[in-house]
Amino acid sequence: MTARKSLDEIRALIDRHARPDLRTPVEGLLLSKVDSKEPDHSLTEPLLVLMAQGGKRLLLGDEVYEYRAGQCLVVTTSLPVTGHFFGPVSLGLGLVLRPAVVAPLLLQAPPGRSAAEPAIGTCDAGADLLDALVRLLRLLDHPADAPVLAPLLEQEILWRLLNGPLGGMIRQIGLADSSLSHVSRAIRWIRDNYAEPMRVAGLARPAGMSPAAFHRHFRAITAMSPLQFQKRIRLQEARSLLIARADDIAGVGHLVGYDSPSQFNREYRRLFGAPPGQDAARLRAAAPLQLP
Repeated sequence: MTARKSLDEIRALIDRHARPDLRTPVEGLLLSKVDSKEPDHSLTEPLLVLMAQGGKRLLLGDEVYEYRAGQCLVVTTSLPVTGHFFGPVSLGLGLVLRPAVVAPLLLQAPPGRSAAEPAIGTCDAGADLLDALVRLLRLLDHPADAPVLAPLLEQEILWRLLNGPLGGMIRQIGLADSSLSHVSRAIRWIRDNYAEPMRVAGLARPAGMSPAAFHRHFRAITAMSPLQFQKRIRLQEARSLLIARADDIAGVGHLVGYDSPSQFNREYRRLFGAPPGQDAARLRAAAPLQLP
């Protein structure tokens, strides 16, 4: 099957099976159908995304990533990103990237470099990858086959990625001692303790790195310093809390680690484009779930 025919079938299958919660009966497979053009702020997870229709632009720190129909996005760790869709109704497919599935494939994959890779990358989806993805999507019409065939297709998809232009990024997911694994552990600590004071030296020590080397690796992967990353997590958590506590802006700011209400208001407005109270009122309207 040609790449164009595969992409046409992928569009049709996403359009038919996409649900508001993104989930599907196939483990790790997510589908998205979005017609919103409003910017969204979210935390990613390790994920392969194929844009089947429309396009999206993502902002991570000062870096901008854009991907359109027929292109892939790979995210290798949890990241606070801002993005917006463009074009017609956007149709996307997501596949969760699991280290336990990637690691065994590395034994058979060609050797790769061990340098730190950015945590986000985009590329054109080749015909072989599209063919594997459309066969995975077809299982939604044949759920009895999914428990047997879905794991095999997941391995094929990961193999195609490992041997493609973003193979270095996928390789990092499966390596227990990679720069990505060390930075990902630090990211988990920041996410779990975002309101606490943070010392880069404390994050660097478990990775066996100097603070300067850890800072360099962290920025290479996330496009942000650890302090900038923590600030973004704090503000996104505050935004979530404001949905239920829109009348307690100072309290929400304190909960996420801000001692100064004026600093909280200033930084919140800089990120989200409106002060907390005004933005909280806007959040009352339900928004569709979206892939990164």
